[in-house]
Amino acid sequence: MANNYITTIAKKYPSFRDEPLKTVYRWLDGKRQDDGAEGLWRIHDTLYDFTDFVERHPGGPEWLRLTKGTDITEAFETHHITLRAEGLLAKYKVREATEPRAVRLTFRDDGFYRTLKRRVRDKLKDVDHGPAKRSKLIIDSMLAAAFGLAFLAIRLNSYALGAVSGLFVCWTMISAHNFFHQRDNWRMMAFNLAFSSYREWRVSHAMSHHNFPNSILDLEISYFEPFLCWLPNPAIKSSMKRLASWVYGPIVYSFLFYGEFLKRLIETYETGKNTFFLDDLVTFILPTFMYVVGATSLWEVIKMWLFIVLVASFLFGLIGLNAAHHHPKAVHDGDQIPADIDFAVYQMAAVIDRSDTKGSQFMVLTSFGDHCLHHLFPTLDHGILPQLYPVFFETCREFETVYREIPWLQHIIGQHKQLARVETMTYKPSEKLALY
Repeated sequence: MANNYITTIAKKYPSFRDEPLKTVYRWLDGKRQDDGAEGLWRIHDTLYDFTDFVERHPGGPEWLRLTKGTDITEAFETHHITLRAEGLLAKYKVREATEPRAVRLTFRDDGFYRTLKRRVRDKLKDVDHGPAKRSKLIIDSMLAAAFGLAFLAIRLNSYALGAVSGLFVCWTMISAHNFFHQRDNWRMMAFNLAFSSYREWRVSHAMSHHNFPNSILDLEISYFEPFLCWLPNPAIKSSMKRLASWVYGPIVYSFLFYGEFLKRLIETYETGKNTFFLDDLVTFILPTFMYVVGATSLWEVIKMWLFIVLVASFLFGLIGLNAAHHHPKAVHDGDQIPADIDFAVYQMAAVIDRSDTKGSQFMVLTSFGDHCLHHLFPTLDHGILPQLYPVFFETCREFETVYREIPWLQHIIGQHKQLARVETMTYKPSEKLALY
């Protein structure tokens, strides 16, 4: 391998990554051990003490409370587009870090990401915020539809209507993902509709996956191992598993939500630390509603509810795991990438967008669409992102980095090929996507 290429963005293997029970709290424990933050908050090579600022954090105190003792460089850069937050840092500075960062991603002032961020900052002064209001209308409508269809399903004892309700539960939860990236708001709690937790996903998705996609630091990679293995590593997937995962993959999708809930129960039991909060009761609102209006037995309600969750889980897995990342041409840990890689360039290496969602805010909101721009600016509403494409494409041309997109069917085919892939590939930012 040439000296100007690397095979991982991590400088060290993450602590606790291979423990059988993979949880967000254990991931954060590993970060505290590996990041050289010395019990404080690390941004680039400087340590800060935000203790007195936690409760006043505009995005909500949990973002800082959870990340104490870790390196939050990537989250800080992507969550603060304006200069206001950067201007406050001096007040909370403690000292320079004594250890180098554990991640190789760079944020140079003249690099891709910061150049793009400056252009987006200027562009946001003129964007139409109307689509952000439509995002709220879309999720509210889908939530109402999910409840309405669940009512009809239980009253008519129709599992067909229950399946459609499951579809709307899935769409509601995917849309809620748009809102849990933002400052605290009630719509983010819709993500808790079916045994999932927006609190946990703010770690596993927003802090882990978004910042380090397809790497050994990505919880959405390690969570599925050893059942679904997307990293091109023959040591973790035998020839049998590579092909068998095509068959049992849909079963994994169907039990994602149940698995999340069970994992939290096990963690609470094994550690003695409660991982449940009051907002987890959101999960039980739908079955309670069905029981009140259903005019039938509790057992019938439970069966229908669990079926709705099963359908929602399957569809969530089908949409989410084939959204943008798991294609043989998307970079996964072990593949060769340019050394000293810019954060934005790495995101583009690990993302191939869906071309068939463009132009439809409903499709974008319910299918993790406009994925690349969402990774780069996660706090912006999905409805606003299409207005950023002109400055994004301008920056792509300037830095000779190709933006890639393909239809969903190609993603589904590619995801299964990625499960079987063990050969590594070399990513070149200027190289156009050649499928097969």
